[in-house]
Amino acid sequence: MTKHKVEICGVDTSKLPVLTNEEMRELFVRMQDGDLSAREELVNGNLRLVLSVIQRFNNRGEHVDDLFQVGCIGLMKSIDNFDLKHNVRFSTYAVPMIIGEIRRYLRDNNPIRVSRSLRDIAYKALQVREELINKTSKEPTAVEIAEEMDVPHSDVVFAMDAIQDPVSLFEPIYNDGGDPIYVVDQISDDKDKDSNWTDKLSLKEGMHRLNERENMILNKRFFQGKTQMEVAEEIGISQAQVSRLEKAAISQMNKQMFE
Repeated sequence: MTKHKVEICGVDTSKLPVLTNEEMRELFVRMQDGDLSAREELVNGNLRLVLSVIQRFNNRGEHVDDLFQVGCIGLMKSIDNFDLKHNVRFSTYAVPMIIGEIRRYLRDNNPIRVSRSLRDIAYKALQVREELINKTSKEPTAVEIAEEMDVPHSDVVFAMDAIQDPVSLFEPIYNDGGDPIYVVDQISDDKDKDSNWTDKLSLKEGMHRLNERENMILNKRFFQGKTQMEVAEEIGISQAQVSRLEKAAISQMNKQMFE
């Protein structure tokens, strides 16, 4: 999308409306009562959301009009499936669905072709994953998905890997209004434990001034090489809380080091 371009698929982006949260809620109530005009207002009022999402895909070489149209499909799916009972902002719910729709489009048009059989397994696995999440309210493992599909676990893993796009380590994957959680936060550290022992000695020294929970989180993250998700499951709090506590502890240690 060029800097001065304001028309995409015949839509003048400079004149797109912006809806308030209260207006959104009223429109969703009307739409769910059968008012089709309310659905149209919701689509038009959230096209700027699609524009903001497709900007991250500008370097893929795809025509911006095509990405916009695909993003609009994701937006409409989000509107049709959104439930006010979720008690979350619509944008929080819609953005992952819009991104998912665009990524499916890019995968299907990828010059590096994945066999049809692998794609079929992968897409079936995604469908089963959603069904299991709705049934159990938790993220299923690949083993659980494979058992549900009655296929070997290795087939599911290989198929899912084959359709994945490369992502930046610093791509945000979650944001609850505070500090975002990035891909790198979910990667274990399997480096040689002795290769950076001097840094770890300094870290150990600074950790003595932290409280018990902060000390435990840093120990699991930087000495045991566990992901934030693994730490969260072990100590019974959310990953977002682990992220905030980790950042606060490191900030406190940095201040103490330079006092």
